[in-house]
Amino acid sequence: MSVFGAIEAGGTKFVCGVGTGPDDLVTASFPTSAPDVTVEAIGRFLERQAGAGLDAVGIGSFGPVDLDPASATFGYITSTPKLEWQHFNLAGAVGRMLGVPVGFDTDVNAAALGEARWGAGREIRDFLYLTVGTGIGGGAMAHGELLHGLVHPEMGHIPIPHDRAADPYRGGCPYHGDCLEGLASGPAMEARWGIPAQELPADHPGWALEAHYLALGLATWVCTLSPRRIILGGGVMQQPALFPLVRRELAHTLNGYIRAAELSENIDLYVVPPQLGNRSGVLGALVLAEQAHRNSRARIAANAVVEE
Repeated sequence: MSVFGAIEAGGTKFVCGVGTGPDDLVTASFPTSAPDVTVEAIGRFLERQAGAGLDAVGIGSFGPVDLDPASATFGYITSTPKLEWQHFNLAGAVGRMLGVPVGFDTDVNAAALGEARWGAGREIRDFLYLTVGTGIGGGAMAHGELLHGLVHPEMGHIPIPHDRAADPYRGGCPYHGDCLEGLASGPAMEARWGIPAQELPADHPGWALEAHYLALGLATWVCTLSPRRIILGGGVMQQPALFPLVRRELAHTLNGYIRAAELSENIDLYVVPPQLGNRSGVLGALVLAEQAHRNSRARIAANAVVEE
């Protein structure tokens, strides 16, 4: 049986794993420090756990990243605010160190893959995974495949209505100010209210405002991508009172326009937490490794046929 390595590359920590699925995955986490120090640490862990038996590695990375296989900078982290990591060839560094095929995608796309294989997206070909934490990002599955295009989706940076009289906070995004991430990420909540989101009591008005902003984003994607389910993960979504608020605000925002039982009778099953908890990303990276291994074997087989 093939053994794969998985890397969930985050802005504050890297979560690494070795295994074949949820039942046998062995994980460890490392702080995100300088690129060479971080890569060396994860390499030691993967080699120690798998030895010579590692067949491929998958990476779900913070970004922005270059996902175009034809690009000279494929596998790079590009214009991240983390200066040390700008234009760093993460996929290349890991591949050279371990000598195995590497699958590479965004962290939220990896989380969507994990939920599709083992979690809340099983047997659903069209769904959205959104993480709400230090930043906001989304991955979309369409017809059973991850949605890619010109670049990867940047769902956290969509503009949304901002009533400055009701919410004078100007927004925290360095690029767009009051985009969805600038208004509804964890750091935005802390900047607005003066304390971390996890310290706000359940009845604090900040949660109603947060639900309002998230529902505006979700309504946009319901109308454009038409997902059959929306999975909301990330640290901000750990507040249990937030899910009912988001569901109610989403229904209010759509105002009955989208006629589907999922949005009226079964909305509790439409907007849901990830079934894999905080392991969605690292397990999705395992799926990326599996895909990279399969593609590598297919190329080897094709080359062998050509040579004959």
